[in-house]
Amino acid sequence: MTSQFILPPAENDFSQHPRQSEIGENLVLTKNYQHILALLYAVEEINSNHQILPNITLGFNIYDSYYNEWWTYRGTLELLSTHNIFVPNFKCGTQNNLISVIGALYSETSLNIADILGLFKVPQFTYGSIPRKSDKAESVSIYKMVPNEAYEYAGILQLLLHFRWVWVGVLTADGDIGERFVQTLLAVFPLSGICFAFLERLKTFYLGNLFDFINLLESTYSVVMESNANVVIVHEEHMIHLRWLLYLPTMGMVTLEPQGKVWIMTVQMMLTSFIYQRSWDIQDIHGALSFSVHSNEVPGFQDFIQTRKHFQIKEDGFIRDFWKEAFSCMLPTQFGSKEGERTCSGAEKLESLSKLFFEMDMIGQSYNIYNAVYAVAHAFHAMQSWQHKHRDNVDRRILNLQNPQPWQMHYFLRDLSFNNSAGDKISFDEDRELVEGFDIVNLLTFSNQSFHKVKVGRLDPHASEVNLLTIHDQSISWHSRFKEVGPEKLPSSLCMESCQSGYSKRRQEGKPFCCYSCIPCTRGKIANQKDMDECFKCPGDQYPNPDKDSCIPKDFSFLSYEDPLGISLAILALIFSWLTILIFGIFMRNHNTPIVRANNHNLTYGLLLSLLLCFLCALLFIGQPGRVTCLIRQTAFGIIFSISLSCVLAKTVTVVLAFMSLKPGSRMKKLVGKAFANYIVLSCSLIQVAICGFWLGVSPPFPEADVHSMTEEIILQCNEGSSTMFYSVLGYMGFLACVSFMVAFLARKLPDSFNEAKFITFSMLVFCMVWLSFVPTYLSTKGKYMAAVEIFSILASTAGLLGCIFAPKCYIIVFRPELNKREQIVRRKN
Repeated sequence: MTSQFILPPAENDFSQHPRQSEIGENLVLTKNYQHILALLYAVEEINSNHQILPNITLGFNIYDSYYNEWWTYRGTLELLSTHNIFVPNFKCGTQNNLISVIGALYSETSLNIADILGLFKVPQFTYGSIPRKSDKAESVSIYKMVPNEAYEYAGILQLLLHFRWVWVGVLTADGDIGERFVQTLLAVFPLSGICFAFLERLKTFYLGNLFDFINLLESTYSVVMESNANVVIVHEEHMIHLRWLLYLPTMGMVTLEPQGKVWIMTVQMMLTSFIYQRSWDIQDIHGALSFSVHSNEVPGFQDFIQTRKHFQIKEDGFIRDFWKEAFSCMLPTQFGSKEGERTCSGAEKLESLSKLFFEMDMIGQSYNIYNAVYAVAHAFHAMQSWQHKHRDNVDRRILNLQNPQPWQMHYFLRDLSFNNSAGDKISFDEDRELVEGFDIVNLLTFSNQSFHKVKVGRLDPHASEVNLLTIHDQSISWHSRFKEVGPEKLPSSLCMESCQSGYSKRRQEGKPFCCYSCIPCTRGKIANQKDMDECFKCPGDQYPNPDKDSCIPKDFSFLSYEDPLGISLAILALIFSWLTILIFGIFMRNHNTPIVRANNHNLTYGLLLSLLLCFLCALLFIGQPGRVTCLIRQTAFGIIFSISLSCVLAKTVTVVLAFMSLKPGSRMKKLVGKAFANYIVLSCSLIQVAICGFWLGVSPPFPEADVHSMTEEIILQCNEGSSTMFYSVLGYMGFLACVSFMVAFLARKLPDSFNEAKFITFSMLVFCMVWLSFVPTYLSTKGKYMAAVEIFSILASTAGLLGCIFAPKCYIIVFRPELNKREQIVRRKN
């Protein structure tokens, strides 16, 4: 439908042109009659308000396009001709002065009108959605009362993301507009993780191809209802085809019952019925979410509808067809009614009609028409004010209110801004689009063919991206299929069930990326949310729980005194220390006895003291590692144990030299003595001191927290700094042990009075076995067990020296004192 504004008419011409009878009987959408009433109400309101257009009266003509290009072009050309004389581009008189056109509801019709009006720069207000990507749509003469459709795409996308609906179907009307809609979705939505379960076209219905139409619907119905996509985006310029689709089970054409979907409807769609659909159920549409042009209740509009004398306005060429379709009766005429048709009583009320046929509240498209009329009036008022302000400087041939030109309106429409009677601000942006957003409406349907629209959200294209969409989940009523869904759980639409926490998604070959399988997270990784693409590792100080859906803080691990292993080793070290002190006391008490004096008691005391310190060094490896303990524990043990081995080596060498000095003419007598033994101890110990000093100077040990070696623990340990220096210290002790072993081994067959070499040989054998097994064991353990292995090696090797060298002597001193006499030694020697 298009509306022509004419200044000034003798009376309001409210006629249909051409007569419907000229092209045959057509189906009528009765709900669209409100568009006419909104136009009429706006014009009457403006004409009765002398502050807007004083001394000027608005008038209009209404043309029906019948969804036909030929009639659309013809009607548009008649607008440019003299009234009732079809001579295109020829006008005479001032009574029918065209200043703008409002049209149309459907985009194709609007674009056809723009083909002609764009040439003459006549302002055209479109009150239905119109594609932007079109040369005709970008015409400077078109003013869109519906916001840019790109905002609608963004709104649908945000709605899907808000509810996490990533597996959706699409139903579009067949044609260029539907194809453009699909291509836009395919280009944008997958980038945000949305997949399409199906893309189906709804063929246009004609009575002549009814069977073909139903066959196509059956195929589409099967695809839609068998799909596991619970959300379907519907894009068509009315809901007739969708209602046909959902009516197939009632017709018995399909056996599969409707599955109940969440229908997402675009701006131009409206729940309406033709007369033959009066009894069709609308329950399957319950819970649909629809984008609609923002509208408010216009004061006085319902009173205007209720009090208007519809029968008495003979110029209304649409009332007869509307009344016939809405009330199933014929208006009385001078020719009477056809046989079998009921004559209207005149008592019929519009408010008694179902909302499927007529709504008393102003719908969004009527609201657009209402605002478009006011936009023309305010622009014309601005033109009038501008002329009076510049009347002395303007050539009246250029601007004459008695004969204004349509193209002159553009200058004033460009900066137009006003508040309508409902309190909404009306203005256009630089693209001549209405600066407004969309309402999100929840459609509630009832078994008596009535429905109710609940505003549950708002799309504000001028807000930030975060605030672009406002939706009130609690206010939405879903289809009965989702009746178990509560406020904490919303309808889902997924290709596969969500992967629970602890699982990640794996793409399935040959299927859209929204279809996936769920695989458990690998060792050491978690997924703490549903539908995660990849599992991820916990932070270094945490580890996955058994379900692999959260991280647990790691415990600190070190060999502590509270640990059974730690306290056991500490007690063992103290026991050995006590035994060493006990032996030291025994030797001190019996220092003048032959068995003590025969083995160089100074070296013996030095060896016992160093063994005691070695046992106590083991305690440095127990407890939380600190800066000081890490610095001294390895070096202290290395130096002290080297002193012990040096003492053992000195004792062995002394025994050998003493035996060799007994041979006649031997020069070894000069070397036998305390000075030479002390020299061996001092020189061998200083070498180890130098190695440890270099270690501390170049790369000293330091405490560290190892978060990677153990899955569930953070190992507090000492980093040895330089592994080379660490093994150098151990290697040097091994070298001393090997030298002592070889010397003692060579002296093992000396006379019994000097048989200490046998014990030293065995002790060095124990030492070498312990430390050779230490290296692979140390390298194969982690955490506190590394410290335990080293403590055990220290205690075992030290205890080996203590036991092998001193146990036989203590046995004789304590239990066999009769053998601890010089006579016994001489007798045994002889």
